[in-house]
Formats: sequence, C-alpha cells, structure tokens
Amino acid sequence: MVRQVTSTPALTLHVLPPSHPCMTAEAALRHKRLEYDKVSLTPGPHVEEMTRVYGEGNTTVPGLLVGDEPVHGSRAILERLEQMEPDPPLYPEPIADAVREAERWGDEELQDLGRRLPWGALHFRPEAMGTFGGGGPLDPAGTDFAINYVRGTWKYHGITAERLAADLAGLPEQIDHVDTLIADGAMGGGDPTAADLQIGATLRVLLTVADLQPLIEGRPVEEVARRWFPDYPGEIPRGAFPAGWVPARA
Repeated sequence: MVRQVTSTPALTLHVLPPSHPCMTAEAALRHKRLEYDKVSLTPGPHVEEMTRVYGEGNTTVPGLLVGDEPVHGSRAILERLEQMEPDPPLYPEPIADAVREAERWGDEELQDLGRRLPWGALHFRPEAMGTFGGGGPLDPAGTDFAINYVRGTWKYHGITAERLAADLAGLPEQIDHVDTLIADGAMGGGDPTAADLQIGATLRVLLTVADLQPLIEGRPVEEVARRWFPDYPGEIPRGAFPAGWVPARA
C-alpha cells in the first residue's frame, strides 16, 4: 500500500498594517508554525482588491487564501487554521466552548473599540498619526494631511463625539469582563487561545492611547496584550480626549 502524503496548501494573508484583526490572524499563523506570504494592501484601494479576491461584501481585512480557497475575517481564519493544523490548539479541550464564546465577544463587541477610540483620539491630536508609522509627531504640513485623513476615517467608521463618549463610559466594564475571562481560564494561560489573540490585539491597540492606559495597566489584561503583541507603534499623548470623557479607574 502506498501511503499518501498531503502537504499544506500555499497560504497568502492579505492585511492592512495598522489593523488589529490582521495582527490576530498573523499571530495565529506564527503560533501554528505555518509558512505564509503576506500581502500588505493600501488603505482605500484595499476595498476593491479584497472584493476581487474574497467576493462581494468582503471588503475588510484580513483575508487568507488557503490555496485557492478564500477565508475572510479573523474568526474564520483562526477556525480554518485549527482545522489545518490542530497543534498547538487555539481551542483546547476542555475549554473550547468557553474560548469560542470569548472570541465571539471579542470580535463582535470589543473589536470596534480598537478602531473608534484611537481614531477618535487622533481627531484631537492629529500630529500623533506620524508615530503609528514608527516616526515622531508630524510637522504642520503632515498634520494638515492627518486632519483630512482622520476626518475621512471618522466618516468611514461612523465615529461621532457622542459615540466616543459612550464608548469611553462603557470601557471599564469591558476591561473588567476581559479580566473575568482570564480568571475563568478562557485566556491568559501559558499558550495563547483564540480568545487571547482576538482580544489581546484590540487591547494592545488601545494601549497606544495614553488616556486609556490607566484603565488597563497593571491588570491581567495588560499582561495578555503585551505578551502576545509586544511590538505595536503609535503613541497618542495624554489629554487627547476632552476633560471628563475618560472615566476614572474604580
């Protein structure tokens, strides 16, 4: 009898460099020790390219091509990687159900804060956009560009001052919930689960906003974010949000 040897299909990951769901997908590929090619798209034109590759309605990143099979979105990508390479697991038994529920919450309820809050803060400190490219604060001409870019981003993500204020008011409860997930064992162990990667990436992006750091630092949530995502550029100085918008830590 001839033993059939199967090989892993070629993997191609489509990303936007600042995107935290893309960070999640790439961390999962590294954790699985899978080789892949990464295609970094350009913001704006990426919509057309993602639609071409992944189909109508799939305009956001990340996307993963498994051979010719398109897999769109960070949760779908992590699930597909688990099917391809079960070890090391992202959904370990006996906590797989708890991990999937935590991952769902992180994707559906927390993830957008990683977009709205940093972009919201940049509205008030647009010169800080330069730090997300690994440089320093922008000069006046660069700041003019950043102001226009941030305005477009607010429109794209549906950000308003009223919505920002509500996001900030609810953030302590969200962070408390993550600490509970860690205490209950769905994340925060020696090896990352899908929940660690989904939630940790969002928290790591929030740590770029100095106004939010007092709500996160010194807690289990910070340890998870910095352990799995140690390097992420960007620094929005304290005092970006108007006085009284950021709640005090309980």
